[in-house]
Amino acid sequence: MAKRVAQRVEPMATDTTKDYTVVIGLEVHVQLLTKTKVFCGCVNLFNPENPNVQTCPVCLGMPGVLPVMNREAFRLALKTALALNCRIARFTKWDRKQYYYPDLPKNYQISQYDLPFSHDGWLEVASDEEFSEKRRIGIIRVHLEEDAGKNLHDETGRGTDSRVDLNRAGTPLLEIVSKPDIRSPAEARRYLEELKLLLTYLGVSDCNMQEGSLRCDANINLHLQEGDETIATPIVEVKNLNSFRAVELALQYEVGRQLDEFRSTGHRLGDVPKQTRGWDEKREITFGQRGKEEASDYRYFPDPDLVPVTVSDKLLEEIRGELCELPAARRERFRQQYGLSQYDASVIIDQGRRFADYFERVAQECEDGKQAANWVTQDVLREMNQRKVDIDKFPISADDLAFLLKKISARELTTKSARDVFAELLAGADSGTPPSAGRIDQIINERGLALVSDAGQLEGVITAVIARNEKAANDFRNGKQAAIGRLIGEVMREVKGADPKLVRQMLIEKIVGSEEA
Repeated sequence: MAKRVAQRVEPMATDTTKDYTVVIGLEVHVQLLTKTKVFCGCVNLFNPENPNVQTCPVCLGMPGVLPVMNREAFRLALKTALALNCRIARFTKWDRKQYYYPDLPKNYQISQYDLPFSHDGWLEVASDEEFSEKRRIGIIRVHLEEDAGKNLHDETGRGTDSRVDLNRAGTPLLEIVSKPDIRSPAEARRYLEELKLLLTYLGVSDCNMQEGSLRCDANINLHLQEGDETIATPIVEVKNLNSFRAVELALQYEVGRQLDEFRSTGHRLGDVPKQTRGWDEKREITFGQRGKEEASDYRYFPDPDLVPVTVSDKLLEEIRGELCELPAARRERFRQQYGLSQYDASVIIDQGRRFADYFERVAQECEDGKQAANWVTQDVLREMNQRKVDIDKFPISADDLAFLLKKISARELTTKSARDVFAELLAGADSGTPPSAGRIDQIINERGLALVSDAGQLEGVITAVIARNEKAANDFRNGKQAAIGRLIGEVMREVKGADPKLVRQMLIEKIVGSEEA
């Protein structure tokens, strides 16, 4: 049999002869960071190496067992909904969503249907890559449910072996359903990035997509304008999206495919059932899977084993008090308080809450927000990436970095010399010498890096450098401004820590003065 080779299929070209609007809504499922599952006492932990060990009669769906709601899961859910500006229902209940899959032992999922605990919120996202404008994406609802297990299939094409791991069954899961307010695949990616950032700032989820902690289904169709008529194409739900890049690529492909489908069939919204499509990562195409169920197909009814929940004013105030400063607000404060550009503020915030804490400590201690941002977003972030560590494991503390930067501000050290000290601190940390303020002073003294701003110390060196480089001096006299750079560099090499501004000034005075003489 001939070997089949997967080929990438190019997305279909967009139709430039018609005006159209892309309409996207996202359903995001987020696993919550609780110690135990949502309706039983089994440990809530990612554990693919040992399948089916984190189970009990409740999450295995045994007859006669009774679920008990996890209070912490509900608190984390409320915290998320408040951060998403949702209205909180004071009375909420649990429903059974009936469907059969091998990874759902009970043949129903405990979820929420007509009375979710929150609704009508919004999330603000950047409308372009330059962060120049912002848009609010509406949130229809955030509700709490239990996760199913996981089916493991042999995808080699050589067999039909499938297995089921129920460790994940019963994990507390938030479903966050956006309004169809998203207008491009790129905006869908930015929405997901901002949502993930918010969730990790809150500490409600680790949002690890590789482990399934954050999953996304995307609904998309097109509104085409023909004269005075707006034509909506059939809605498609795209599943199996395991990265933000996959979401963007799949939606880009769907735009072209739906335009081509409309040209071929003329199908409008309502002409055919809603379709579920999968995403083929290797070929970068979507493919049809099945017709999408309607709510009536799930036969929802109230779960008889779980009591409804009443949310009190006291509980809401407690949870509001637990909210940290949210990413969007902190991003704007950094711009205002520390004079950062939108880009720099976003880079810092997007690295996570602890990284932003590190920056803010440096900025406060060195009293120079822009300088702190330059070092943190360039030097610190570069070294973190090279070492593959997060900010908690970075060897140089925020206080020590601030101590170093204050020496630049006080004109005790040049920026170049400070980077030499920075590199020496990291090298010392690798060999077992912890960075400290005392270590910084020691390196400066041992290597003679202290800023030399005494003209008397520089006078003789500058005279000798000009004498050795008469051509460069003449070039400068003749209007070649760049020629002085060579002279400055030579002085700086001879006098480590020399103040470059003073060196430049003295060189110009010497060169111009000798010409006048």
